[in-house]
Amino acid sequence: MNDNSLPLRTGVGIVVLNSKKQVFVGKRKDNPTDKWQMPQGGVDQNEDLLSAMKRELAEETSIVSIKIIKELKEWLQYDLPKELLGKIWGGKYRGQKQKWFFVKFLGSDNEININTKNAEFIEWKWVEMEKLPDLIVPFKKKIYEKILSELKKIN
Repeated sequence: MNDNSLPLRTGVGIVVLNSKKQVFVGKRKDNPTDKWQMPQGGVDQNEDLLSAMKRELAEETSIVSIKIIKELKEWLQYDLPKELLGKIWGGKYRGQKQKWFFVKFLGSDNEININTKNAEFIEWKWVEMEKLPDLIVPFKKKIYEKILSELKKIN
């Protein structure tokens, strides 16, 4: 299905939990259908994973008041569907391998601002964790199912 000669992009993903154990999700501005995702992004050259996670979270949501709960041991990965190959990331990658972090949001909702310099979300909300796999684009669903199973272990 996908061009396996292309490498996977290295990225991070962030599960942000509020005090009610709800999860932060945003609606992407480049895919404004009713699909929502958690903050995620690429790791810059010579950047460690923890720094990348904090930078991506701040860039996409303005959230900085966090406490790290857990880092998933294994990498989670997905391949892009055929119709997106060559269109995303300048056509350099076939998908992404991600290190996921679970964090507790220590601030209040007024800290959250998605209207950032390079805004990726047009809307955001808190959702019950069980809804995660139903909100995401189909090619990332397995990752969200794995995250949900991990969430149930820490809650």
